[in-house]
Amino acid sequence: MSALGLDHGNAICYSGYRDGQSPQSRTYPSYDQVREDLLILAKNWEYLRLYDCSPHAETVLKVIRNEGLKFKIMLGLDMAAEMSNPHCPWGAEYSDEVLDANRRANNEEVHRLIDLSNAFDDIVFMVSVGNEASVEWTDHMVPVDNLVEYVREVKKSIKQPVTFCENYVPWTYKLEPLAEELDFIAVHTYPAWEYRSIHDALEFTKQNYHSVVDHYPGKPVIITEAGWTTAANGRGIDPHNASEELQDSYYKQLLEWTTEEKILTFVFEAFDEPWKGSPDPMEPEKHWGLFNVERKPKLVMRELYPELETD
Repeated sequence: MSALGLDHGNAICYSGYRDGQSPQSRTYPSYDQVREDLLILAKNWEYLRLYDCSPHAETVLKVIRNEGLKFKIMLGLDMAAEMSNPHCPWGAEYSDEVLDANRRANNEEVHRLIDLSNAFDDIVFMVSVGNEASVEWTDHMVPVDNLVEYVREVKKSIKQPVTFCENYVPWTYKLEPLAEELDFIAVHTYPAWEYRSIHDALEFTKQNYHSVVDHYPGKPVIITEAGWTTAANGRGIDPHNASEELQDSYYKQLLEWTTEEKILTFVFEAFDEPWKGSPDPMEPEKHWGLFNVERKPKLVMRELYPELETD
């Protein structure tokens, strides 16, 4: 793994959107807000994963450079749907006009990824050409052939290793042509979304990971999302299966295993994001952070961050 620079270390997914901010409304965290976040995270993490090449991502990169922080960034891009997907539970039917516009936007995002990766090549240590754009339920489905073309374009333009981040299932069949193009494979695993209890959660995560590893002998595989939500309204996750105690337990089990096996693993995620999911405040999408939206540590982080518990 070290040949690609993907050495094991503490890694976490970061998106800094606070109350009233969202990528959809293009209201982004300020420089000072991002700086506050990164100074918190610098105490425990060395790798951060970003999800797009928006002004938010650019601010993160500037803060790291200007403040002399030691983070290494996995830079991603935000793929819009290039085809409709009738299997998406919340609807993903698009007009031809929308899909055409999305393809143009995706092409622009690819070029931003290339530009930022080159401008911050001392900070960006790997890139992902999309996130969950091929799994059965996605609302931003992109044909595998198109993903292959994007990867080829990126690989000829930057020096960093290139991947694509996806649920473990598509890797074992439809993404085989894409995997051939990639430097390494990036897997997502979410026991809580698949109705697993904390008692078999880690074993389920191990099975997810090894199903991909076994499918691609000799290909490096890392985990780019694994975590546990602390609240749920019953939409996809039962309320009793979401709590700070369960998050704490899964996090500790996950870190013990991935540290022992030296698997680079990005925990999902740093801070709660209130813009996500439905308007319901108990929507599970909003509550995956190890810190809440006020930047206070949840149970899993209280021992490490006692100074943040008081105002």
